[in-house]
Amino acid sequence: MTTKENTPIPAKTAAEDDEIDLIALAKDLWNGRRTIIKYTLIGIAIGLFVALLSPKEYTVQTTMVPQSGQSGGSKLGGLSSLAAMAGFNLDMSSGTEALSPLVYPKILQSVSFQMELMNTPFQFKEVDHPVSLFEYYTEYKKPGALGILKKYSLGLPGVIIKALRGEQTSSTSEGKSDLLSLNEDQEKVLKTMNENLSLEINDKEGILSLSARFHDPVLAAQVAQKAQQMLQAYITTYRIQKAQEQLDFIQERYQEKKQEFQAAQEKLARFRDQNKNVSSALAQTEIERLQSEYDIAFSVYSELAKQLEQAQIKVKEDAPVLTIVEPVRIPLQKSKPNRPMILIIWTFLGGIIGVSLIFGRQFLSSIRERWED
Repeated sequence: MTTKENTPIPAKTAAEDDEIDLIALAKDLWNGRRTIIKYTLIGIAIGLFVALLSPKEYTVQTTMVPQSGQSGGSKLGGLSSLAAMAGFNLDMSSGTEALSPLVYPKILQSVSFQMELMNTPFQFKEVDHPVSLFEYYTEYKKPGALGILKKYSLGLPGVIIKALRGEQTSSTSEGKSDLLSLNEDQEKVLKTMNENLSLEINDKEGILSLSARFHDPVLAAQVAQKAQQMLQAYITTYRIQKAQEQLDFIQERYQEKKQEFQAAQEKLARFRDQNKNVSSALAQTEIERLQSEYDIAFSVYSELAKQLEQAQIKVKEDAPVLTIVEPVRIPLQKSKPNRPMILIIWTFLGGIIGVSLIFGRQFLSSIRERWED
């Protein structure tokens, strides 16, 4: 007959331990509910402050498709056949390589591009006449309440250091005047431009998306439109640079040989007029010599005229085109700030800080008890 004393006591399962731990954690959270509520309310207050004081921003986006004038193979179609009948050779099979669209964002972010855009005048609702972005950000732009608070709180050490150092002038020296050098104000505006202007590439669809983000919807549209035009001009310049240099060289040689041909033509005509009734061998020899000079000058002049026509066609052919799929338009809705999201994030952070403080206190008290034992 078995006794109850010999009956083994069942061990606690892991599920029971977990249940006990969860109950203990819930109890700790309940006991510290005031702390959680306190920091959650602080997070709500900070979220409301940031959401209401954050400046509005409007985003303009335009979509483009890069296209090149070259299409490989017979690039001029029937024009080549017609030109061949007229004695022109328009074989452009050895064309230059196309500029990769992957380079386009680098062009947009280059200092030369940003400086040109920075010094372009635009219309601002705060100013009664067109001013450049550099003038606006350095002379007319006033920081908001949040910007002032940030400047004299997180940015206070920088303000003090700048005051101690004094005004810094540009580091450009007379011996290095050809080198590009920016002052502190230009660097700040350049940083703002890089943050507010971007170009994204969609490799799958083969499209470019140009975005401009500013506090004024009309200004954002103006900057996006100007950046789009400048990007087309810069890409065209880079793309046809080699062909344009060749065209300029042929143009110069063409003008020189044209003058030589006209001089030889005039010289031959004048000699013939002066020796109409002369039949001497010396006169005939001189006419033949002048005729030979005229033929050579005409041959060179005619060949350069053909090459000039080819070079002009090549420059136009190689010029890339950005086809506008989605044009620039003035936005009606702001893109930032997302006030509900800001409030939710700060509320969540406040609750997380309150919970962390409760568990932190429990952890420190447990360590203190271990040290006392």
